[in-house]
Amino acid sequence: MAYTETTSKSWFTRLRESFGGIVTGFVLIAVGTWLLWWNEERTFKTAGAIGEAELVTQKVNDISKLDPALEGKVIYASGHADTKDILRDDLFGVSINALRLERNVEYYQWREHEKRETRKKLGGGEETVTTYTYSREWTDEPVDSNHFKDFDYVGRNTTLAVIKDLDSWAPNVTFGAYTLPSFLKHSIGGEQPMTIQSVDVKSLSGIVRVSNLESINDLITVSGSTVYIGRNPSSPRIGDVRVTFGSTPPADVSIIAQVIRNTFEQYRASNGYSFSRLSMGIVGMQNMFEGARSDNNFMAWVLRVVGIVCVFLGLRMVFSPLSVIADVIPILGTIVDAGAGFVCFVLALAWSLIVIAVAWLRFRPLLAGGLIALALALVFMAYAKGRKNNAQVV
Repeated sequence: MAYTETTSKSWFTRLRESFGGIVTGFVLIAVGTWLLWWNEERTFKTAGAIGEAELVTQKVNDISKLDPALEGKVIYASGHADTKDILRDDLFGVSINALRLERNVEYYQWREHEKRETRKKLGGGEETVTTYTYSREWTDEPVDSNHFKDFDYVGRNTTLAVIKDLDSWAPNVTFGAYTLPSFLKHSIGGEQPMTIQSVDVKSLSGIVRVSNLESINDLITVSGSTVYIGRNPSSPRIGDVRVTFGSTPPADVSIIAQVIRNTFEQYRASNGYSFSRLSMGIVGMQNMFEGARSDNNFMAWVLRVVGIVCVFLGLRMVFSPLSVIADVIPILGTIVDAGAGFVCFVLALAWSLIVIAVAWLRFRPLLAGGLIALALALVFMAYAKGRKNNAQVV
């Protein structure tokens, strides 16, 4: 059954909070502006590092023996990433010869979900109705139920054991006659479920909470890659724990990196940026460089969007007092809020384009002019929209 909580704010309280948020708004605008500027520099210099690395990379067909002539050279090579190391999970008594061993732990818990609905009242006040619902779910961490809103669910969560996740990598991963450093081997994927035959019950007995009527053997079930701590895996109860094991086996990989003795490091370009890359399987050198450029462009657009959103949210906070003042008459506040939202969006987009354009004046001067023209057009549009809204209000 849902639990609801109703809170109210007076018009004066809302107005005070909106003015208090102006400082936060300017901080968000500053953060978004810095992110947009830094991202253009990052994108340009990363592209430069990729291009520079491409010019000096040489293809190596045989990595079965160390070649002193390759010292300091940037190479492309394909081969088998392998290891003789045995990775162990001492708590469960599990071991495997693999590049990586993972232990992922889940807990069956009550979770609280909330949904807010805000209503404006005549006179500028605001009423918020929060509805809390509860469901039993598998979670990555134990959930503290002592702070649940509904007293019927307070304190209902327990756990049979609290176990940390484990992520262990083989210390020595070979690539032909060479050794892969951490920044390359951690890029190796291909995790597979790990079949568990048995676990160390004695070790687990020190952390699993067992009642006087049960033994620890009654609470542990091993099936495939999962160790279940609970009475019945097909009918989980609050407090049950599910532990899943995975491993990354040796695999074929392709790399681009700089040779340093019997290992590798990132290539440092003349602009100060570094580049290296690992791809799963046998991938051509040209495809690897194209993939690097594609990833760089994708990240550029992601950070651009994040920067624009930060500027937009900052402007919304700066102009929020206008909407709150107009909320004395709710319908008028709605109109002002919609108009302010549109203007803030256009201004945020225009400001972001100006920042990007100014950055491009330094890094990509030929493209900057078009962006500046578009930004000025958006500013004019926002100005015209603002005058139109003011005329409607009058």
